[in-house]
Amino acid sequence: MPHPCLSCGACCAHYRVGFHWSEAAPELGGQVPPELAEVLDGHRLAMRGTWAERPRCIALDAEIGVRACCTIHPRRPSVCREVWPSWEDGRGASPQCDRARLAHGLPALAPSDWAADRRIAIEVTVLPAGAEGAPAIEAAAVVAAPLGG
Repeated sequence: MPHPCLSCGACCAHYRVGFHWSEAAPELGGQVPPELAEVLDGHRLAMRGTWAERPRCIALDAEIGVRACCTIHPRRPSVCREVWPSWEDGRGASPQCDRARLAHGLPALAPSDWAADRRIAIEVTVLPAGAEGAPAIEAAAVVAAPLGG
């Protein structure tokens, strides 16, 4: 089962995404694409589309509640990085996540949405090296299995 955010997108179509202008200034190390932002005030920018009556981030490629993808995920603003989905990694409910999901007619996430059988454990078996000059690891067997199962 994929991460719940990949079938949601509600937060990206519910909140204004305001952030410090330096996050879109490449000369200062900013990574947010400046062409996707608009001036909010003297110190802040907003992701285009999020300052509308019905917000929807320009970087969101989604059908809310079905599929969702942030087209700039590795370069998204810090404010986006600070929002987490409810119950991810056992952190508890996220009021921002819950409000956005409910506003789009989606149920709030529950701990069961993060069931152990969704995660995969990797077991690596290291075999001893063979003849002189052989690599320290000749082969490795990788076995994927659900956690707790």
